[in-house]
Amino acid sequence: MTNRGDTQASPEPEGKHEHPTAPSFTKTPTFAAHNADRYQRRQLVTDVQDLTGRKLICYIDTSDEGINRDDTMGFADLLHNAVSSQPLDLLLHTGGGDIDAAEKLIKMVRAVAGNAPFRIIVPDMAKSAGTLMVLAADLILMSDTSELGPIDPQILHVGGNGERRWLSALTYIKIYNELKEALDANGNDVTAQIMMSKLDPATLRHYLFVADRARNLAENLLKQGMFRIVPGNYTKIPADLMDTDQWQTHGQVIDAQDAQRIGLNVEILDRRCKLWDAIWTLYTHQRMALGDNSKLFESEYVCLPM
Repeated sequence: MTNRGDTQASPEPEGKHEHPTAPSFTKTPTFAAHNADRYQRRQLVTDVQDLTGRKLICYIDTSDEGINRDDTMGFADLLHNAVSSQPLDLLLHTGGGDIDAAEKLIKMVRAVAGNAPFRIIVPDMAKSAGTLMVLAADLILMSDTSELGPIDPQILHVGGNGERRWLSALTYIKIYNELKEALDANGNDVTAQIMMSKLDPATLRHYLFVADRARNLAENLLKQGMFRIVPGNYTKIPADLMDTDQWQTHGQVIDAQDAQRIGLNVEILDRRCKLWDAIWTLYTHQRMALGDNSKLFESEYVCLPM
């Protein structure tokens, strides 16, 4: 009797248990087509990085509400793969927003940049709270398409009929001071008396606090940013940016030459140079993809539209 343990199985036909080579996984044609713009922009981000030797993160804001606390998640994603103390560029486009939120966001970026060179690129505009953010950079890159704006605080005022208007806190304070001077000179000035009676002391006090907050924040960001190594006039620049006689509307353009004249560290690039062409190409693709009333947080690794 044959011992079952000594038996030998008949050889299997050659190739019976061989598996075909596993296919390499690639994007499906539909997925690739649907995300083609994103992959193209990622290459454009890489193109800018190749020219600068720096990591690039982008915040494009065309929203009605502007910079706000919800942007924290987007900036956290942008900074997730950033190497601490690595040279860093932030491409910034915004019409402004909440200055408290702007302070938080730029401090997040500065914490990652550390003592490494940190620049903010303004391809189009960085207004109001966006202008405050650029003060924390070591250097601002601008060209002839770039603009900053005044940092005079704007307060939403709702009238008795429900009308909503943005009012300049500094203009309100200026009117009060002018009326006070008129009454000090002539206490019987009826026009000044009537106009003064329409000003609310609590509102005036609030506007004074808000103006001080903007001024103090601007000074502190300058100390932490472009004046942290080479001291500069960190009191004059905020005063210039809050000068409502010089900048008569909140949306008035402060171009690259104005920014340099004020004393900001600005490098002006010729719009025809290779770097600015790469920056502008990236920005236009981002704007075309985004549309209005939206936000985009983007880097080589991150694409977060909101």
